[in-house]
This record gives sequence, structure tokens and C-alpha cells, in this order.
Amino acid sequence: MTDIREEGRRRRTFAVISHPDAGKSTMTEALALHASAITAAGAVHGKAGRRGVTSDWMELERSRGISITSAALRFDYRGHVFNLVDTPGHADFSEDTYRVLAAVDCAVMLIDAAKGMEPQTMKLFQVCRHRRIPVITFVNKWDRPGRDALELLDEIEERTGLRPTPVTWPLGAAGHFHGVIDRATGRAVRYTRTPGGATRAQQDELTAERARAELGHDWEQAGEEVSLLAAIGADHDQKSFEAHESTPVLFGAALPNFGVARLLDAMVELAPPPDDRSDVAGAVRPLDAPFSGLVFKVQANMDRAHRDRIAFVRVCSGRFERGMVLTHAATGRPFATKYAQSVFGQERTTLDEAYPGDVVGLVNATALRPGDTLYDGSAVTFPPIPSFAPEHFAVARARDSSKAKQFRRGIDQLDAEGVIQVLRSDLRGDQAPVLAAVGPMQFEVVQHRLSAEFGAQISLDRLDYTLARRTEAASVPLLAGRRGAEVLERGRDQALLALFTDQWRMRSIMRENPGIVLEPLIADTSQEPG
Repeated sequence: MTDIREEGRRRRTFAVISHPDAGKSTMTEALALHASAITAAGAVHGKAGRRGVTSDWMELERSRGISITSAALRFDYRGHVFNLVDTPGHADFSEDTYRVLAAVDCAVMLIDAAKGMEPQTMKLFQVCRHRRIPVITFVNKWDRPGRDALELLDEIEERTGLRPTPVTWPLGAAGHFHGVIDRATGRAVRYTRTPGGATRAQQDELTAERARAELGHDWEQAGEEVSLLAAIGADHDQKSFEAHESTPVLFGAALPNFGVARLLDAMVELAPPPDDRSDVAGAVRPLDAPFSGLVFKVQANMDRAHRDRIAFVRVCSGRFERGMVLTHAATGRPFATKYAQSVFGQERTTLDEAYPGDVVGLVNATALRPGDTLYDGSAVTFPPIPSFAPEHFAVARARDSSKAKQFRRGIDQLDAEGVIQVLRSDLRGDQAPVLAAVGPMQFEVVQHRLSAEFGAQISLDRLDYTLARRTEAASVPLLAGRRGAEVLERGRDQALLALFTDQWRMRSIMRENPGIVLEPLIADTSQEPG
């Protein structure tokens, strides 16, 4: 029988996270390229003739040059199984990113060499800290003009509180990138760009004499900076890294594939494997206990030829076997797993078995929602994944009344996936639900998908509300008919949400009704995770 803990030690389950335009999708392609999972890398803003990014499968993503949905890519490297869960980079899709981070053991944070710590980068660092997820930092785009390397390290430490411990150090300033010094071995590696950057970059190891002769001042300066790092003790420490106190730092450029292989090696050497996980009651589910898994993503219509729905499940314990009948913790009902797949962009392969850390795509999973637990053997329920507090609201209506059935089915589908929060009330009726979003671009995704997948064109009328608070039935009469306020029920969990036009209006109502219940929502975006 396969040793489950041994299989778990071979897994590396991680997300690539960054501010928009820092190169996240390009890095995802480059990692898969170096692991031989694909033969040529795509790019979001590539040259004519280069194919699109594998993980960005939705038409809207390709046309806008951004990542909206999360893709799970699985590939092998150096005897290890990598589960790379790609995430939306745009701030409007923070809620989806938060869900994905519930499924990973490590994060690779990309920082733009010219821009440093950008707002979304900071927010994601805070979420990783909140979830105690170790972070490996990759300073990207070093082949373009940017900031000083030591200055970037200072900013990382000042803004995040994580102590940066460079694993590699650049040979040459940003925009004059020759290669890197590997601090653990002292080796100097020079990179040579391949045409278009669509294949692996050529790497040449340089002796100190050759580097001094060919790189001159850049070699001397890099050597002095490496000596300075050693003098101040900026060396990698595995315990402080796993405790989220320090972050290993690598330098490179994802587009021409500079430093990407070294990042994969760092994932093998440094990134933590799956570990025992606590359930909702705080009890630990051992890694080698019977199967258990967390649903962190649900996506419909990934394949236009098959109008199906896939639930992405992170294996938390035990061995998964295709065909096993599991228990759905939320309902207590059996769930068959006949159609289990590994998903690589739009490409799918049947998955017969999986181990802790792996991501399993369960097809036609109509009963599953993000945050659900599946298990075999003894019962377990993992902590739910919280929802972000919405800040944008709009009433949705079908433009063609003959498409009312498709409209309702599409709205219910997107609500179940977590694409949007759907709020309803008896007053507004089922034909005019209120859509609640973290960012306005979520409305664009809803319009696009309802039209493309369900044939239902919709109109959106924006509402003036800007914040939501959880309330209870006893407080609803105190809000009824109040100007600048409204109570609606959220479909996914039947929570009563009170909407307000602004903070002033909410505080005014609270002063007039001291006993009213208005609780901040979990993961409220107006409050930094701590």
C-alpha cells in the first residue's frame, strides 16, 4: 500500500499572486514550460503568432489581457508533483483569490522590479499573513529598467514585516540583467534570451575569472552586495520562513524565462509539503487519515462542448480513488466521484488517484459549493471560506422576457460558483435580483457569461449602496422604509444583509436605534486582515 505521508512529502501546492500586470500569468506559463508540461510558453501581451496563456481559458480573459478565473495546473518536476493554483490578479476578484489561498501551502509573490510593493501586492501579503501561508518572493522584470535591488529589499521589510533573505542576487542592475549569483553555492549563472522568449532560456555557469573578465563592474558590484547580505545575516532560515517571519527572494524575468528554473528548484527545496489540517472544531485531521477534501473553487462551462460544472477539491488527507463514494459534509448525502479529472487550462485528463496536496476536478458537481467538505470514513468539516464584504451593487434584469428561464438559471449558477453574490427580497422579486460585488469588473464577467453561456442578455442598474453589514430578523423592521438603507437576503447562505449608501447613513441609523444588529462581514475589504 502506498505511503500517504511519503506521497504528501512529494507534493508542492502553491499559488502565484501579485498586483495586476506584474507578470503572474506569464510566470505561470514559464513554470509549466520549465517543468516540460508545455512546449512553448504563451504570454498575455505576446507577439503575433504566440498562443494564448494556457491558464487563461475564458474569452473575456484573452480579450482583456487579464486573469479572472482560477486555473489549477498539475505537473511533475524533479520527482515532485506540483499543483499550481493560478489566481486572479485584478483587485476586483480578491474574493476568488482568498478562496484559492485556503487550498495552498505556499505562495509565490511576484513584485515588479520597477514598481515594488503595489497596493494589491500588499493586500495579498496581508491575507497570506492572516492564513500563515509562507511566501517566496520573486522580483520580476529585472530585464527592464527598475529600482535598486537593496532598496527593494528594504521596502519589502518595511511594508510587510517579513525579513527578506535573497536566495539569488542579480548580476547587473535592472535593465542590464546578465544573470544571478546563487548565494547557497556561490555559482554565477548567465542567461541568454531565446527568440521571442517562448522556450527555455539558455543558462551558462561562469567561473569567477570568466565573470570578472566578461562582466567587469557588474560582477564586482554584485560581489560586494552579496558580502553585505552575509554581513547583516540576510540568510535563509527554514523555520522563520515557515513561521511567516521571513521570505526567500529570487530575481529574474518571467517573459524571457530568466531565473524560472531556479524558482522551481527553490519550491522543491524550501516550500513546505502538505501537513495535518484542523477541522472547524479545532481537531486535527492527520494527513494519513481516510480521505477528506476542501472544495475551493466551482466553475461551469469551462469546456463549451460539454456544458458541465467542475468543483476543484484540495485533497487534505488520505488517498483519493476515482469512483469512491464520499460524504458531502454540508448535507450528509453520498457523493459519487466517477468523473474525476486533472485540469490543465482547457485540457483535461482522467485522474484515477490523488494524494494530500493534489487538486481534483470533480465533474458535474452540481451539489457542491466553495467551502464545502467531502470525506470518507470518520466525519470531518473544515472551516468555511469567508465571503468578502461587497462594495458595489446593481439590479439585474433580463432584456428579453422570453429568456427569463435562462436568466434565472444563469444567475443561480454564477451565485453557486461564487462569481457574484446574489441578494433577493420579496419587494424586488425573483426577476430583479441585486448583484453584489467586491469590484465592478465582476459585473462585466456576469454580463459576458450570461450572454455567452446562457443566451441571456441583461441590463444592470447600479444602486447607490456602498457597504453591507450582517443583520438579523429582529432588526429588519428598524430598517424597513429607511432612506439610504435596504435589507436583502443572500442566496448562498440565507444571511440577511443591510445595505447602506455610506458610513454616515449607517451610523445615523445606529444612533437612532441603539439595539440594532449590524455586524461587519468576515473578510470585510474595508478592514485589513490581521
